[in-house]
Amino acid sequence: MTVPVLDLRRALMALEDVQWSVRICDAGSGHQLFDSGSDTVLPTASVGKVLLLVETARQIECGELEASSTLERTAEDDVQDSGLWQFMAADRLVVGDLALLVGVLSDNLATNVLLRRVGLGPVRRTADRLGLHAVRLHDRVRDRRGPSDPATLSEGSAAEWVDMLARLSAGTVVSAAVSRRVLSWLQSGADLSMVAQPFGLDPLAHATPDRGLRLWHKTGTDDGTRADVGLLAGPEATVAYAALAHWDPAGPDRRMAVLAAMHAVGRAVLEAAGGSPYDG
Repeated sequence: MTVPVLDLRRALMALEDVQWSVRICDAGSGHQLFDSGSDTVLPTASVGKVLLLVETARQIECGELEASSTLERTAEDDVQDSGLWQFMAADRLVVGDLALLVGVLSDNLATNVLLRRVGLGPVRRTADRLGLHAVRLHDRVRDRRGPSDPATLSEGSAAEWVDMLARLSAGTVVSAAVSRRVLSWLQSGADLSMVAQPFGLDPLAHATPDRGLRLWHKTGTDDGTRADVGLLAGPEATVAYAALAHWDPAGPDRRMAVLAAMHAVGRAVLEAAGGSPYDG
């Protein structure tokens, strides 16, 4: 199991005005395969919603919350951009479906409704109990951030995210039941534009193995931010990865160059997992 370290490092360093926090490791053994600035804390946009999913799963498993409980959207929750619920007629959805919308489509409206019920305080306390310092969900999703609002939705480092993902894979994030539930919400993430692009998976149908590959992941997108954290199970290994990129949104647009570098990360993850490039 190898990673093309020099080629990957060159791809990241070529973007001199982009900050990177990247780590790849074997989720089973913990063996580090690649690292570039992994302790650097960067904005992670919607990636921090995973913490909301962890706390939601914890409350369900301990009986504080019913997965079948119905929650209603309100004007206070309204937000645009990512998600599907804003276009749907239904004003009420059950907790389990809201969590699924967050995991699969990063649904902003579902995030706000779920967070209003679960509570930002409990999310933070669970992050503390998990020993997380860099990985944080700061706020609900907002169309615009004022001077009194947190500057960003979430932050994190690749090092902490990879550790968190490895623990999810091992079933030790809070408990085995909580870990399984969180992974069930992350197994069909539809955004394969970043690290996952080289895996060749169907964006709308990859909850079951495809060519020996199975993916659980979460992405985040904002002005000047691209982030992708996940687990890729392959024929040879399960690989935990995190690739976080940040650049000045007022400067040159680095989106396409950053995506190309993230695809290089994805090829390294695929190779480490023992997968074959998609040629279909």
